[in-house]
Amino acid sequence: GLAELQDQVGQVTGLAWTQVGGELLTIEAAVVPGKGRLTKTGSLGDVMGESITAALTVVRSRAASLGIAPDFHEKQDIHIHVPEGATPKDGPSAGIGMCTALVSALTQIPVRAEVAMTGEITLRGQVLAIGGLKEKLLAAHRGGIRTVIIPEENVRDLKEIPENIKQDLQIKPVKWIDEVLQIALQYAPEPLPDAAPEMVATDDKRESDSKERISTH
Repeated sequence: GLAELQDQVGQVTGLAWTQVGGELLTIEAAVVPGKGRLTKTGSLGDVMGESITAALTVVRSRAASLGIAPDFHEKQDIHIHVPEGATPKDGPSAGIGMCTALVSALTQIPVRAEVAMTGEITLRGQVLAIGGLKEKLLAAHRGGIRTVIIPEENVRDLKEIPENIKQDLQIKPVKWIDEVLQIALQYAPEPLPDAAPEMVATDDKRESDSKERISTH
């Protein structure tokens, strides 16, 4: 797969790991007036389906600070689609991509076409480690991607990546979805006028929370 040439609203480039190597994965989100139905299509496995539900909760909990109406999930239908439906897709590593696509569709802020991303997401918006980093970065490089967002927990795996790949790609390690949105969206969303600043946890709070989490990897 090749990178998109133009920045698109609601469209994110994710990175998938397959038995034959890494692949670029297009993730699309569309929002239409409705009653809050969530539709998921594109031969998605259970785990990927669950990561969409988690991503939606992350967006809901941050809605005001992202300039999104708090009741968006009651008045709009949301559709998440991962094209090439003939290829079954599963795993949690598209979580941050799903979340970014949702925020882009809801705010109408385009996603930078030269950015690809991989990372699992927690309900609080923390970015967790993924597998197959080497194959994913090779796929990004092959596809003409310039910037790749990876979980901070995967930085230790960068030693396995060939130097020429690391030189050509801007690799951005992140811990929180807020950092992902900062890098991937064309510009930052305008918070709603009455958005409480405490919506976004302080770094100290985040640090203590992340120490409590038990790694399952």
